[in-house]
This record gives sequence, C-alpha cells and structure tokens, in this order.
Amino acid sequence: MYHPFSDVSAGLTRLNCARHGPDDDDNMSLKGKGKGKASAPSPSQYNENQWPPYPPPGETDLEKALRVEEEREARRVSDAIDRAIESERQAVRRRQKEETRLLLLGQSESGKSTMLKNFQLAFTPKALQAESDAWRAVIHLNLVRSVNFIIDLLSNAVASNSSPYGSSYLPHGNGHAGDTSPTVSSFAHRRLSASQQPSAEIRRYKLALSPLRQVEMILAKQLSVHDAGSQGTLPSALLSARALEVSVRGGRGWKSLLRRRAHEDVPTSNYPEELENARQILDACRADIVSLWASSGVQIGLKEEGVVLQEQSGFFLDQAARIADINYEPTFDDILKARLQTVGVEEHRLVMETAAETGQQWVFYDVGGARGQRASWVPFFDDVNAIIFLCSTAGFNEVLLEDRTVNRLLDSFNLWKTVCSSKMLGSTQFILLLNKTDILEARLKAGIQFSNYVKSYRDENDLPHVTDYLRKKFIAMHHHHSPQPRQLHVHSTCAIDIDTTSAVLMRIRDAILVTNLIATDML
Repeated sequence: MYHPFSDVSAGLTRLNCARHGPDDDDNMSLKGKGKGKASAPSPSQYNENQWPPYPPPGETDLEKALRVEEEREARRVSDAIDRAIESERQAVRRRQKEETRLLLLGQSESGKSTMLKNFQLAFTPKALQAESDAWRAVIHLNLVRSVNFIIDLLSNAVASNSSPYGSSYLPHGNGHAGDTSPTVSSFAHRRLSASQQPSAEIRRYKLALSPLRQVEMILAKQLSVHDAGSQGTLPSALLSARALEVSVRGGRGWKSLLRRRAHEDVPTSNYPEELENARQILDACRADIVSLWASSGVQIGLKEEGVVLQEQSGFFLDQAARIADINYEPTFDDILKARLQTVGVEEHRLVMETAAETGQQWVFYDVGGARGQRASWVPFFDDVNAIIFLCSTAGFNEVLLEDRTVNRLLDSFNLWKTVCSSKMLGSTQFILLLNKTDILEARLKAGIQFSNYVKSYRDENDLPHVTDYLRKKFIAMHHHHSPQPRQLHVHSTCAIDIDTTSAVLMRIRDAILVTNLIATDML
C-alpha cells in the first residue's frame, strides 16, 4: 500500500546518508545493498541539543516530516539573518569609504577640542555659529569659576579649608607644589595661618560676588557638568583635579542646548529660564567682576601665590565687561578659548560647507586625554584615515595632574612612542601638532630655562631652537618605533590663533585628501 510520506522518508534517508558519508559507521549503517535505508539511532546516539538533530527514538513518518519542515524553516530564518548582517556590514563599509575619519589624541589640555573647533570654524562655520548658545554657557562658567577661585584663594575659605573646593582648588587643573612654572600654584600645599584675616577689600568682593555661587550651580546643572553635583562628598584630592574643569561626558545633556538653534525657526525665547536668570545675575555682578580683576591687591595676592590665570585655559577675566553683559553673544575667538574638558569619547560629524568639499562628511573622534581615559583610545585605532596627535610644548615645566611626579612633556614623549608602536596604526597617516607655542615663547622670554627640564637640550633658550629640537625628537621617535614606514606631517601651532591655524588646517586637509585618493587608486 502506498504511504503518502514514503517519498519524503526516502528522500530524507538519502540526505542523511549523504550528510554522514558511507564511512560514518558510528552513526549510520546500511541495510541491504543499494537500499540506502538508515537504521534507527540508539538511545546513546540521540542528543536533543544537536543540530540537525537525529530522529528521536520511535519517531513516526508524520513526526519526521514535521521535524524536517521545522528544520527547513529554521535554516531559512538563519540564512535570512546572515544575509541581513552581511548587507549591513557592506553598507557600513560603503559609508566608511565615503567618510574621512580622524582621531584626535594627546594629553588632557593639549588642545584637542580647541583644534576641533578650528576645523569647524574653517570648514563648517555655520554649524559652529549655531552652537553659540551652548558655548555661551560654557564661557560664562569658565568666567564664574575663575572669579570664585580668586575669592577662595584670597579669603578665609582657603585658610579654614571651608571652601567647597578644598585647599588645593586650582583653576583648570594646573598645579603642583614646588614647581617653578609660572602657571603652577605653590599654594596647594601652603596653608595660610588660621588667624590671618583677608583684607577689607577681599571681604567686600566675597560678599558682593556671592551670588556667583548660585550662577555656577545653575550653569553646571544645565551643562550636566561631570561630578558637578557631588563636590561635597569627593575627597579634596579629587576636587583639586576636577573642581574648576568644565568637563562633560560624551553625549551628555549640554548638547541639548546645541539643538535649540539647529533650525532657524526656533525662537531664542526657548532658552532655559534658569540660564536667563544666571545671565541676569552675572550682568548685575559685572562691575564688581571687572573691579576684582583690576584690583592691585588682588594681582599682588595672585603673584604671591604663583598663579598666572592668563595662561590657563578658559581665561576670560580680561574680557569680563563684555562677556558678563546681558546681551553678550560669543565670538569665534571666544569659542576657541572656551575650556570644555572631554570625559570619554565625543564623536563629531562635520558636513563640509566650503566650496571644495561641500557635502563631504568628516568624522572626528575627540577622546579624553587623562591617564585614566587612555584605555578608551584603542577601539578607535581601527579604520581611521589619520591620527592627529597634539603635544603641548608649554608643558616642559608642568606636571601631570594625575601624577605630580611626572613631567608633562616627558609623558607626551612616552605617549607618542606608544601610539607610534601600535600595529593597528601601521598604515595610518600621522599628523603631529606642536601646540601652544605662544605660551612656550612667553615662558622662554620670561627666563625659564628649557634645559633645566630637558637635560638633553643644549641649544639657545628661544622659540625657534626649542621647537626645532622638539620636532626632531618626535620625528626620530616616530621613525624608530613605527612598525612600518608611513607618512608623518609636523606643524607648530597656536590653536587660539585663527589665521595661522587656518593655514595649517588647509595643509592638513590637502595631505589627507591626497592620501585618500592614493588609497582609492584615483591618483
């Protein structure tokens, strides 16, 4: 009698024979020459977790047909998923070929974020202008924290350690006891006498400018500043490293301010009410802020403590009258000088607006440069078009905030060696920017001897000779530690000098574009 599933059964039997092969004696035996009929598996052979599964003991023809159909459907779904994954992978590769991806590396405060703003100014000025609301809040916070720092330093708050920032509260993270750098404060480990009283002038400023404490809290909250709300519970050692930094995590709340001007039809009246209140308080305190910075007593006090705020990132006290005004709008120069520390990794996608590159997309990865954040760099080494490494040349007489026994320039040397040695970057184009040459020149002219900090240096104590030494030093390390020959472009820069930096960026752009054309066999 003909069984409706006999053909299916016979076909599956032949399929099983082909799958296992005639020599697979452990799992298959042939009954009758040429019949190709498989014997039922023994209980020891049956495994529910095996795929495709062996027929379970006592399986009927109907159950077998249903099982085979389920296997076929599972295979179809699996193949569809594989095709979708491969299609997405190919799409990502196509997008990557159409993008130019750049990784910004270097120590904290080496100027990575400032250089990124220079790229925006040169190639996407309209997009940068649209971010002015957010940068105004950052600039205001830079200004307010500098004012609060001065008052804490020169008042009883330092002596009694009653300041919310602790006795080693330093603006923007530059400080080390005993260092002779003009930007390094010696007061971090030098306590004032508990009986010493501030002058009447400082007491007046402390009272008149006390509303700025509220302004600082409002701005920190709106920008979602890292650790802004936990200052009272962190150890003073941590506060001395972070308290005055405007530091935000990648993708955090401060970017919501950028979107307020993403479209021209969004009215400025949507600006957060708390920020408007902060601006009004700042405007009301404007005259006192200007008077504080102009005070000879304040300047003498800062000089005695070895603090030179003018050389620190985010310094705006000399422009306080303009910046604290209620109608203040940031200029491009202001945005470049604003200090915003990167915590984690920020991805910035720039759609070029200039005629030659209109519509092209450049992706910048701005990573945190502190020692504890450098482990996050490695995942971004894969498939980038170029590495832009920034070294602060002014760091020759400074120390790391994370480890006050390590010279900043020496740390840059070691960091450069590590990056150059990476096999993942073997064929990646390298661009080295010897940054902050303006501060370097000022310190050399002030009589600070470069050779006192770099023992191998034997030349003149001026900018041309020092930068030439640094250039040769970095080039030699790159040549020695690179796993294979590759291009290296070296430039001396001052990131807050728009004109000179713009010329450097044009040369960097040209070099990257030429490399991309060569890689795609178009040149």
